[in-house]
Amino acid sequence: MLYQLFEFSHAAVKPARAAADVGKLFWQTPLNPFAETPVARNILAKLDMFERATRRYERPEFGIDTTKVDGRTVAIEEQIVWQAPFCNLLHFQKEDLDINVEQPKLLIVAPLSGHFSTLLRGTVEALLPEHDVYITDWVDARQVSVVQGEFSLDTYIDYLIKIFKEFNGDCHVMAVCQPSVPVLGAVSLMSEAGSADVPRSMTLMGGPIDTRINPTAVNRIALERGLNWFRNNVIVKVPFPNPGFSRKVYPGFLQLTGFMAMNLDRHVQAHRDMYRQLIKGDGSPAQKHKEFYDEYMSVMDLTAEFYLQTVKQVFIEHQLPRGVMKHRRHTIDLGAIEKTALLTIEGEKDDISGVGQTFAAHDLCRNLDKANKKHYLQPEVGHYGVFNGRRFREEIVPQITSFIRSHDRTSALKKATNVIQLRDKRRLTR
Repeated sequence: MLYQLFEFSHAAVKPARAAADVGKLFWQTPLNPFAETPVARNILAKLDMFERATRRYERPEFGIDTTKVDGRTVAIEEQIVWQAPFCNLLHFQKEDLDINVEQPKLLIVAPLSGHFSTLLRGTVEALLPEHDVYITDWVDARQVSVVQGEFSLDTYIDYLIKIFKEFNGDCHVMAVCQPSVPVLGAVSLMSEAGSADVPRSMTLMGGPIDTRINPTAVNRIALERGLNWFRNNVIVKVPFPNPGFSRKVYPGFLQLTGFMAMNLDRHVQAHRDMYRQLIKGDGSPAQKHKEFYDEYMSVMDLTAEFYLQTVKQVFIEHQLPRGVMKHRRHTIDLGAIEKTALLTIEGEKDDISGVGQTFAAHDLCRNLDKANKKHYLQPEVGHYGVFNGRRFREEIVPQITSFIRSHDRTSALKKATNVIQLRDKRRLTR
């Protein structure tokens, strides 16, 4: 009934939104002699705020058309290279094939925690110059028919294993926050099976590997409320006429409510600032605000089975660090990981995944040689700053790039070739 009420309220406000759009056109048109007056800007600001508050934000586009490689502008074409009912694998294909051959393949596993994968647009842009980038683009559960079956944490790991195999061992994987657990699970299962397709390295960023360490408000809420509370209070069925009609989900609008409530004062102040900027006609700061919230307000439904299984295994029972997590009745043993190098990255001020929660992977991957392990703590950043923003671009990306290059076969072969060529050149000059 909750989802139906949300849909009804959204439909009920449509006429008012249409009227607001007409009003905006009237006060913006150059034919209106009052268009640039303080009165007009005040009215426009109110109409804009109303329209944005009542809008249904759909999945944004990545919109990455170019990147810089060695100082040269290179065109980017976004391609779907692998598909499943709940996930598309996107490749940001560079027009110069020679560049792609030389650059390490980097698979970014985006978090499946409410926002679309486009939340990592800045992450992708920062990594494109030095890497051949792929990303998991998760599908809104509201758009997937129940005929396609369930999507659980086990299914998530199955997807990752299938995607890893697509690369035939020629890739590096980067998990941003929530995927750190399933990525570790998939790599360990493949390692135990002796698969040659395991990634060469894995970078885990701000992930909830062991939430018993420095628990945050998110971790404490899960423990205090328990699984039944989440099952009874946040799980609903997708209403007709959505493609996922009758599928049980944790709806995006409830997740967004939770996101906003965690920092409500900050969001209220941000909207007040935008309102004042619109009245003043200060377009640049207001536009940046709009761009941020266009992304932040775009949320997706998660399947009930995936969400509840994650809450139970990761945040309540801490199954992975306790060594009792199972994938389809098979116990996940992180001790099986012996070849895939490990880089963990944490933010000093992370209030979602506390400091130490991601680093815990080092002890759990007990049979991985120390030479293949590295940890980096980024000062002065919170959770979002671990994978986006200025410090990410200037300080974290070089750490990732250096680590990947040092464990990439292509780079090693290229380096060896350069050494041989230099040696031959010296012989010829003697």
